[in-house]
Amino acid sequence: MDNYVDGWYHSDDGLRLYARDYACRDRDRENPATLLCMHGLTRNCADFADLAEHLCERYRVVAVDQRGRGRSDYDPEVSNYTPLTYVRDMFTLLDRLDLQEVILVGTSMGGLMSLLMATTQPGRVRAMIINDIGPELDPRGLDRIKAYVGKAAPVSSWEEAVAQAREINEVAFPDFTDREWLDFTRGIYREEDGVPVLAYDPAIAQPMADEGGDAVPPDLWPVFDTVTAIPMLVVRGAHSDILAPECVQAMQRRKPDLQVAEIPNRGHAPTLTEPASLVAIDAFLGLLDPQGTVD
Repeated sequence: MDNYVDGWYHSDDGLRLYARDYACRDRDRENPATLLCMHGLTRNCADFADLAEHLCERYRVVAVDQRGRGRSDYDPEVSNYTPLTYVRDMFTLLDRLDLQEVILVGTSMGGLMSLLMATTQPGRVRAMIINDIGPELDPRGLDRIKAYVGKAAPVSSWEEAVAQAREINEVAFPDFTDREWLDFTRGIYREEDGVPVLAYDPAIAQPMADEGGDAVPPDLWPVFDTVTAIPMLVVRGAHSDILAPECVQAMQRRKPDLQVAEIPNRGHAPTLTEPASLVAIDAFLGLLDPQGTVD
């Protein structure tokens, strides 16, 4: 049985968007903190299924499908597929849920969104967990991502889908078992007429390819400098080709109280359910709210 409720809301421009809402299981906790989980470029809320199950013992967790992903509507206006648009959608969702303050959990693109949300409405961001992303993106990883987003060949079976997912993502998860690859694949594909298809609009790649577009902000250091007062945990895959060690060190110089966790045997990006990730996340949240520490 699923431990969440399906949530639907409309963006300001009329798209029907989706989110999973996991209630806090601890009924004795009054007004538990809410974590807003935001996925990476080609992913969806399924990325956070296991993490949400862990965290909702003490917190409310809302995991979203950005427009063009998962169960959310695809956008007929391709130029809207940018972080700034997604940020507007997130504030619309928070308003619909009457959430005045949240803890942001952002993987990759979701981490960039976290920084943008915090600089736009800092009073609504209690803290941030940034997964394998920073104010400066390693061009090696960007080139790798641009090489596959929206370009995957159609598959005709789940076996082919697993093979395709593994070929693209094995650099990030070199120790995944066959079962883990199947579970991972079922999170990023959906079935249509008995055939697996990727659960995102291939058109999300177009703004990334446009020169001078804002799909990939070139420099977020000015944004980062405006949010250094907000508690922050950065999770980095030890083999990441997006978040360089030098970038993390520069973040620490600008924000000396920055919490950092490096996850062994992971590239871009950790699942956040690795033992080292969970230890770091639980400790970070415990510092914010000692009574909310997950057992």
